[in-house]
Amino acid sequence: MPDQDEDRRRHAWERVTGYPALAASFLFLIAYSVGILWVGQPPEVTVTVAVVLITVWAFYVIDFTVRLALSAHKGRFVRHHPIALLSVFLPLARPFLLLTGLARIRAFRGNTPSHLRRRVVVFAAAFIVTFIYVISLAELHVERYAPGSNIKTFGDAVWWACVTMATVGYGDYYPVTAEGRILAVILMMGGVAIVGTASATIVNYLNERTQHLRRRPGDQADPPDGSDRDRG
Repeated sequence: MPDQDEDRRRHAWERVTGYPALAASFLFLIAYSVGILWVGQPPEVTVTVAVVLITVWAFYVIDFTVRLALSAHKGRFVRHHPIALLSVFLPLARPFLLLTGLARIRAFRGNTPSHLRRRVVVFAAAFIVTFIYVISLAELHVERYAPGSNIKTFGDAVWWACVTMATVGYGDYYPVTAEGRILAVILMMGGVAIVGTASATIVNYLNERTQHLRRRPGDQADPPDGSDRDRG
């Protein structure tokens, strides 16, 4: 079947490039962090960071193009790989490809409720840390030298990101640039999604535990009148 042959070639390509893609994502995160956090860096460091970022971007473009070309159903492939598509056009999406590596860990495989819950909890925790870190870096980049800005250090940016995502709204740090405010909106939307996912996971866990306790052998209901019977 032509469709199956194309999908087999795509899966073969993904097996070969899976770990290099994760390494490229990690390398991008390091280079992006160095480029923003190292103030007054030497020219050779600036050039190295630029070369790494461009090389990683080229890798993402080639990888996504080949995978799309080898897919039998291209529309479905795009729908199922939104992060890969965003990584081609949006640099901030590239570090999140690291999260796809969690699926390769044996402990997270399986279709039981416990495996699913474990995947959700670990993925959510990793997503929160990555989300706050990346948004903080981007916010610092656009706000550090803006006139009237009060986000001048990475610590300021992290504190702002945590307060904003938690919807606390102290107002001690806030963006003054248009780019910074767009990042704030993205952060707020991500916070709402994270809170919703966490709430659903907790409710599902409590329901599962309740059903488990009800099904335990040996449990007996109390007498209808609530009295205890004498035991000889």
